Amino acid sequence: MSEQPNLPVSRNIKIGFFHLGSGMADVLSTGIWNRIMISDLGFPATPVGLLISLRYFLAPLGIWAGRVSDRRAVAGYRRLFWIWLGRAMMVASVLMLGFKTGALARGGGADLTTWLILAGALFLFSLGSAFSGSTFLALIYDRSSEKQRGRSVGIVWTFLLLGFTVGGILFGSLLPSYESREIFGWVGVAGAEFETHKELLMVGRPMYAPETIEVLFAVAGLMLGSLWFFSLLGEEKRIRGEAARESVAASGEHDTSMMADLKLVWKSRPMRFFAAYLGLSMIFAFSQDLILEPFAAEVFNMDAQHTTRFAAYWGSMSILGTIAFLWLSRKFPRLNNTVMSYSGVAILVLTFGLFAVCALFEIRGLVTIGLITLGLGLGIWNVGTLGLMMDMSPLERAGTFLGFWTLLVTFARGFGVSGGGIGRDVMLQLTGDLSLSYGLVFLGSMFGLIVSMWALRHVKVATFKREELRANDTATIFAGAME
Repeated sequence: MSEQPNLPVSRNIKIGFFHLGSGMADVLSTGIWNRIMISDLGFPATPVGLLISLRYFLAPLGIWAGRVSDRRAVAGYRRLFWIWLGRAMMVASVLMLGFKTGALARGGGADLTTWLILAGALFLFSLGSAFSGSTFLALIYDRSSEKQRGRSVGIVWTFLLLGFTVGGILFGSLLPSYESREIFGWVGVAGAEFETHKELLMVGRPMYAPETIEVLFAVAGLMLGSLWFFSLLGEEKRIRGEAARESVAASGEHDTSMMADLKLVWKSRPMRFFAAYLGLSMIFAFSQDLILEPFAAEVFNMDAQHTTRFAAYWGSMSILGTIAFLWLSRKFPRLNNTVMSYSGVAILVLTFGLFAVCALFEIRGLVTIGLITLGLGLGIWNVGTLGLMMDMSPLERAGTFLGFWTLLVTFARGFGVSGGGIGRDVMLQLTGDLSLSYGLVFLGSMFGLIVSMWALRHVKVATFKREELRANDTATIFAGAME
């Protein structure tokens, strides 16, 4: 199935720039746009979180795209067609989102039409992410030999983390903070009359210049599109006519239904517990994704330039953790994927405990410590979990099973992102206290991660491998997957 089974490090690095753009896109949506909408424009976190998490709930389309890319080539490409189509959708959505958010920052009303446009832009972003996510992973699978896949995913993941860091620094420097009265030309002094209640509420709120928002999203869209296109240019050999049909027929991936593939997961006890671990750890690890910057802004009055760089802080620590554990795992074989997963989740448990104490007792100094441990935990957890996804995956139906793992991961992450926002709003309604609301959300995530560690205890890679060998003896062939 692999067109070019050897992937040199130089080409691996070139492909890694694709995920540099992915990390920057995440910063744009969950580090900047959410901050503008919640903290600066004053919208509730629930609708913003639901819109951002659309891409996670559209993940089933990733399975469909993966299966289509397994079965047939479009315009001579099995993977690149879907990857580039999806990323073109994402670029268009970034441009739409920037111009509409700029209009809101000018004081435009948030009527039904506005929300429909925002929803349409994020739907396009989500659809593109679904089409391109699993097919990009399948392309990496195709391009690398079995022995190279650990290194391949490690390099790509490092570039994803680097994207968070670069995006946080670059986008933060492009967004100076202004006072709303300077932006809109409102002149107000104590006791002055205002034309509308909205103007009264907006005066004095820290805000970005609308033109700055529009320029940022326009520049980001062009930059991301260039990274996504040129990083994969020439990485899949175009196939034509009979060669394309022979390539698909040789894979044998079209011989089973999607339901048959999913039943394989349910029948295996180790895979059931792995699915539980994967879902739970994703939900609670990413429950901070939407609310971390608003938490710092609302509880500690941190300005936008500081909170926008949060991704750079934890992203750089995540890179260090990833590189360190990849190096250590080569030196010490006992430091396997299961051990790394345990270590990463344990650090994340500590992190959410720190954030909870930070919120409940309003200790600003713990924010920086929490960002450091968040980065280390995410880096180690992701490397271990990515390795486990490969260890716990059958052979030979790459697109389908990559789509399945992407479905589980993205659904769980979507519930985590939206759940963090919903939890914040619900707790705020019940308690009326911002610090207490954020603290309770962080505590809930900490206990959820502890439960995911219990599920991980039941993930026995050796048992799964024995089951797979028995299945192979009866001529059943499975596919490998990685996220």
